[in-house]
Amino acid sequence: MKPLRLRLLLAIFVVATALAWAGAKLWNSLATLPGTPTAAPVVLAVVAVILLAVALSLRARLKAIRDRAPDAKRVDPLLAARAVVLAQASALASAVVSGIYAGLGIELLTLPDFDAHRGPAITAGLAVLAGAAVVAVALWLQHICKLPEDGGNRDRGKGTASSPR
Repeated sequence: MKPLRLRLLLAIFVVATALAWAGAKLWNSLATLPGTPTAAPVVLAVVAVILLAVALSLRARLKAIRDRAPDAKRVDPLLAARAVVLAQASALASAVVSGIYAGLGIELLTLPDFDAHRGPAITAGLAVLAGAAVVAVALWLQHICKLPEDGGNRDRGKGTASSPR
């Protein structure tokens, strides 16, 4: 499994923002704008907290194993793989959702009667911030679960004379 890169997530965010802004402009031309649910930043924040709890738990367990603590519990590789998949899926979904709310927020900020749309604009901004928190925690969790490098011994087990046994 290849690790997610921040560059990819930023590109997804920018594309989603542009598309959402264009869609909001089009929607606004019909004299209405889509609503911004107040639960959006709360849900994204809850996802960030869940990912943070998983990351802290795995980090503590892996540190105990590295330090050879007598009461260290082994980390199941399948559990770590599931945590990475959860982190990557959350980061990708959060990049898209944050981009949508950023595009909508940009449209709300450019309206002449901003005072009437202050609440939805603040909600959209909070959703973008919570989405950024999800991405940050997800990338950190992915980093925590990364396997240590092999030390450059890519030929191990192939029977070459230069490979250490």
